Formats: sequence, structure tokens, C-alpha cells
Amino acid sequence: MHSFRYRDGKLYCEDIDLARAAESFGTPLYIYSAGTILDHFDRLNAALAPFDHLVCYAVKANSNRAVLKLLAEAGAGFDIVSGGELFRAIKAGADPTKCTFAGVGKARDEIEYAIDQGVYSFNVESEAELEYIDKIAGAKKLRAPIALRVNPDVDPHTHEYIATGSHENKFGIALGQAPAVYERAAKMRNIDIVGVQMHIGSQITESAPFADAIGKVAPLVRQLKSRYGIKFFSIGGGMGIIYRRALESGSGKWWHDHSGESSAFSVRDYADAIVPPVRDLDVRILVEPGRFLVGNAGILLTRVRYIKESSVKKFVIVDAGMNDLIRPSLYRSYHEIVPVEEKIRPSPPSSPWLGRGSREAAGEGGMEKVDIVGPVCESGDFFALDREMPEVHEGDLLAIMSAGAYGFVMASNYNSRPLPAEALVRGGQLALIRKRQTWEDLVRDEAE
Repeated sequence: MHSFRYRDGKLYCEDIDLARAAESFGTPLYIYSAGTILDHFDRLNAALAPFDHLVCYAVKANSNRAVLKLLAEAGAGFDIVSGGELFRAIKAGADPTKCTFAGVGKARDEIEYAIDQGVYSFNVESEAELEYIDKIAGAKKLRAPIALRVNPDVDPHTHEYIATGSHENKFGIALGQAPAVYERAAKMRNIDIVGVQMHIGSQITESAPFADAIGKVAPLVRQLKSRYGIKFFSIGGGMGIIYRRALESGSGKWWHDHSGESSAFSVRDYADAIVPPVRDLDVRILVEPGRFLVGNAGILLTRVRYIKESSVKKFVIVDAGMNDLIRPSLYRSYHEIVPVEEKIRPSPPSSPWLGRGSREAAGEGGMEKVDIVGPVCESGDFFALDREMPEVHEGDLLAIMSAGAYGFVMASNYNSRPLPAEALVRGGQLALIRKRQTWEDLVRDEAE
């Protein structure tokens, strides 16, 4: 489910007209739907009801405190990968005893802070890290809870940058080496063995790799439960979402035809894949979704500055840039881009993606192929290349869809561009949850 729909030719998030949001807060502007985030969390939580479990939201996907607060109040735990993320989560009301700390390069101050806060577990990625945590905990005369991140060497069939479960990646400890490392950990005076963790990658679009990986690690879980009494098995996150929804035909029709699911496969398919292999393990199951909860709950609003035509191309130059949303430049990823106000006539079908009353481009303009690009001085500064779009003009608002995950969190000040604002919609309420940076903000912390 998601909460972006056309009503009478205007794009809404829940009950908020997005043109109104742009007028209130300017562009570029990230907007998130609280209803969508909570719906995704509740559906996943309910699907895992057959066993003891904890949904730990992956903070790296979207770390705005308002988003974290929503999930903390819904009962989520948190998967964090830095001391800063743990600090953010706690500031948002998270219970640190429901936080797991992952990452291959944890620093001393981060480890000390996490021990002091009482995190649920450190997900340990190497023997060197295990020794370091033991040493730091010993200096504090405390014991640190740990789980090894084991590498099941499963191909998740995703982008090479976000595949993390093969022996060629920097993450985790080889499954065959894990028993010996656990045996070593058991002899450390300042370490408590509490679980085992795996994560095979992100934006995985089929359920089979999850089941395959769990099947590989399950025998180790049983062994560790018998030998050390571990409390949990974290199966990671990675459920992919739908980015490409539009059906575009040569007749100029422009609507959407999907089931309404935001994930690349249904929550039920996911549960059906993972429940059988974990049901009898007799440990708590942790899942660590990020993109699944927030990806299709967010958009990036941007305004068209100029239309430029060359002999071979038509460019739509917008006010957002690769510094605001880097995914298309970094991964060549697809984001659907739609006009906030349709210049259209009604079309016959209803739209599960953008709602009943979705429409067809006006006959005078029809569909046209354009590059949608930003103002940053890089040829890689684009959001879409050779994209079929209804005719757009200078001053029009566009919505870059599915931008709730790995959007603002990866933004930068490249070209000395201020970071965009963020807003949260809950029903008919629109709240600014991060102010837009100013030019003064850009130099505030620099020495003169």
C-alpha cells in the first residue's frame, strides 16, 4: 500500500495536495507518508506473528527522527550501523535494548557508547572486531552481547553494490569458519554470545534467496542454541520494492496497472518463504527491513526550471540534483517521475498506483521522450534518460517517486548546494521535519 493518488488531476499524499506542500516549503522537497510507513510495518509484523520476532528497522534507509519516532511508537526495534544512528534512534524514543549494531568498521567511541546504552547485540563482522569489542568491554568491566554475522554465500540476484552475502563481499564471516570463531568467543571473559546474524543484500526481488540462505544457516543456529543458548537468529532485511510501475503505450496512454503492493513480491510470499525454515528453531527471529518500510512512502518534489532542446535531445532541467537524490547516478536506478498536476483528459481505467481518475496525456502534447536532469555540473546529474513523459513546461512540479529510502540520507552539499527540506504527512496534517539549509549553513562550521 502507498498513499500517493491523483484526485481531480492533482497529486496527493494522503489528504495533502502536493502543490500546496511545495508552496509552503519550496522545492526540492522530500515528503513522506506516515500512513504508508505504518501500514508496511504493521503488515510485516502481522505476517511474522507465528513465532517470537522483532522487526528492527534499518536506520540507514531513512534516518529522520520523525520517521524513527513513528516506528519506535509502533514497537519497532532498530538496526543501526554507526554510533550516530544509535544516537538518533535514542533521541527519537527508541529502546536501545531493541537495537542491533552492525557494520564492518566500528570505532572505539561507537562501541563504548553502544555498550553504555545497553544495545541488544553487536553484529560482529570479523575476528579482529570481536577481539576489539572484548578489550573495550573488559576496560569497562562489562560484558558485551554479540552475534556473528555469517556469510551464507547465496546469490541474491541484485545490484553488485548492494549484494552482501557472497564470499567476495567485505561483510561477514564465512559460514564454515563460524563455529570456530564462536568457540573462540566463548572463551573471552567480556563477551556474551547471544545470537547469529546474516544479511544477503538489498532490493531482492524474489523470496527464494531468503529461504536458501536461512536453510544454509539453520543447522548452525541449532548448534549454537544447544552449545551456547543463543537467544536470536537475525535473518537480515533486503525485501525489494517496486520502482517501475508505469505502463506506457504507443497510443499515448499513461496510467498504471499494478496490484497495489509496494514490495516486489507480497509480504505473504515473504512470510511463506521464511516461516517454514525458522518455525522450529526455538529462538527469536529478527528481521531488518529498511527500504521495504519507507521506500515507497516517500517522494522528492522538484520544479522544472528550464526546457532545453538540442538537435537530438530534449532536456527537462529541474531544481533537484544528484546531490539531493544520487541513486539514478550511482546505480542507474529507475524512479518513476510523474507530474503533480496533470494536463490531461480522463482515461478509461482506474489506477492502483495513483488512484481512481488517473488520466491520459492531452492530445495536443501527448507523450514525448526527454532527459530529466539537474543543475549540478556533472554529466551524471540525471534522474531519467530518454523517458516517455507527458509534455511538461517551465514551472511545472514533478514528483520523483519511491524516494523514501536512500534519498535524503545519501544527499550532499556538492556544488555548495543546500540540503533539501523534509516533510511528513499524516492524514490531513503536513509538518516540516527538517528545515532547508541556507547558504549561511554551508559555511557555519568552517574556519575563517
